[in-house]
Amino acid sequence: MRFIAFDLETTGTVPGVDQIVEIGAVRFINGQPEAIFATLIDPRRPIPPGASAVNGISDEMVKGKPLVESVLPSFAEFCGDDILVAHNAPFDTQFLTADIKKYEVAAPKGLILDTLPIARKVFPGLPNYKLGTLVQHLKIPTTDFHRAEEDASYCGHLFFQMVKRISIGGQPPQVTNLVALTGKPEVRFPQIVRQPKQMDFFGAL
Repeated sequence: MRFIAFDLETTGTVPGVDQIVEIGAVRFINGQPEAIFATLIDPRRPIPPGASAVNGISDEMVKGKPLVESVLPSFAEFCGDDILVAHNAPFDTQFLTADIKKYEVAAPKGLILDTLPIARKVFPGLPNYKLGTLVQHLKIPTTDFHRAEEDASYCGHLFFQMVKRISIGGQPPQVTNLVALTGKPEVRFPQIVRQPKQMDFFGAL
């Protein structure tokens, strides 16, 4: 089984207004991390103290780092058409979609699955379904939280453990069944075909 778990850190909570400051993604094959994509991103603005207090990312750390429009094509190439998983996926997906559309850049092609609603079905009765609570429940070894690469790794381990729990006879569930567990329609990133800019004939004279 092959999939990519991903996570973002941002300057706030509003896609299209707040900015991405870190992308982390981990490719898993048969439950084991196989490759990592991780980078800080210059958000072109100061990081609010509240955001820094959560993720520990400072203005100094992102100074001179690549801009999001230069990172997204590499992220899309890393992900390819693999299944994508994220915890509370709409948050991360909306941020990435806003920039994919804004800069008309390539996007990952795979189906996106949200581990949050799946966890509610697989582990009923927990006090909450925060990533940290689920990781602790499954005794997954941890270091830091609220950094993109680490959280992506935890999410990947969580997803694999859930798939094992609902496998039958060693066979993982069909992707359509995993989508059904999220309680939402299938989600993918938009695939933007960049349109050539029309030359202004009179402006060219």
